[in-house]
Amino acid sequence: MDASGQNIFRMKIKVLTERMFKYLRKWFVTRFFGHPRRRTRLVSKDGRCNIEFGNVEAQTRFIFFVDIWTTVLDLKWRYKMTIFITAFLGSWFLFGLLWYAVAYIHKDLPEFHPPDNHTPCVDNINGLTSAFLFSLETQVTIGYGFRCVTEQCGTAIFLLIFQSILGVIINSFMCGAILAKISRPKKRAKTITFSKNAVISKRGGKLCLLIRVANLRKSLLIGSHIYGKLLKTTVTPEGETIILDQTNINFIVDAGNENLFFISPLTIYHIIDHNSPFFDMAAETLLQQDFELVVFLDGTVESTSATCQVRTSYVPEEVLWGYRFAPIVSKTKEGKYRVDFHNFSKTVAVDTPHCAMCLYNERDARAKMKRGYDNPNFTLSEVNETDDTKM
Repeated sequence: MDASGQNIFRMKIKVLTERMFKYLRKWFVTRFFGHPRRRTRLVSKDGRCNIEFGNVEAQTRFIFFVDIWTTVLDLKWRYKMTIFITAFLGSWFLFGLLWYAVAYIHKDLPEFHPPDNHTPCVDNINGLTSAFLFSLETQVTIGYGFRCVTEQCGTAIFLLIFQSILGVIINSFMCGAILAKISRPKKRAKTITFSKNAVISKRGGKLCLLIRVANLRKSLLIGSHIYGKLLKTTVTPEGETIILDQTNINFIVDAGNENLFFISPLTIYHIIDHNSPFFDMAAETLLQQDFELVVFLDGTVESTSATCQVRTSYVPEEVLWGYRFAPIVSKTKEGKYRVDFHNFSKTVAVDTPHCAMCLYNERDARAKMKRGYDNPNFTLSEVNETDDTKM
């Protein structure tokens, strides 16, 4: 085995040894000290926000009923369907009572024994059940032809017009709410997925935090823009404690962070430089940090022109230091590009500086070696030379 083969073999043994020790350490901590502390996160992995509002005034709650359209759209399906069924059944039964009252006042019911030449307001209403059926037929415009309004009562004609108009309003609102609920761009966001973990490694000679994102549909997101927020608790110089203090995290790809050509999975990265909040972190202290990295992707759905936002979050346990993502895109013999999602969240261990300061110090040291510097501690002592040559 040559020298290069021996080096590769040693690197593999080193990686396997490190993985074994990490697994044993995790098992030991979980076995003897219980499960690791579960961190509280503001944004779940699927983008839902973990927040609740307390002590909201009653007047403020009334605002939700003023904006009834948005309130209905934000309701869960079980509540929405309950309102849908209640609205229709309630209106049918309410107008059924009104039609029964019209027939009762006009004495069209059989218990009044109307004469043979009596003309009822509504034909064939014999009780509350038949009144409910007539209300149903009127509002949904079935028109069986067995029960109908006559010209005998102006009240019945007015009630028919009022129920028809109100029925159209209820149909439009409820059917529109269900259609809007189904077609919300929030569902399109479900087909945008982020990698399970974020990794920290060198990219282009710089220490970067990398995240992989993929579009599971062939339709594009137009004008996509990606950015991040680092949430952590900070204490101001005045002694004020700010929970969920937000710091901007700039993510870029090789072509920029706007107008992404999002046809294949992309690896976005954040450069850890002197302006990055990750600059003071190291591989040994990463798990001791208390932060939450929230990543946002905004874009316009190509098919509906509706804007949508996809978000996810990462806690320190989900940030792997010294890893990179495995390749995911390949080219087949037929000339097609193939995306293997089996390797979407797969990571590979690589040599990485254990802190950003180390990388910059190493780079500065190499730069100084290429340049000449005077040593202030170096002194030149003069030596008196004697001329022993005699002429």
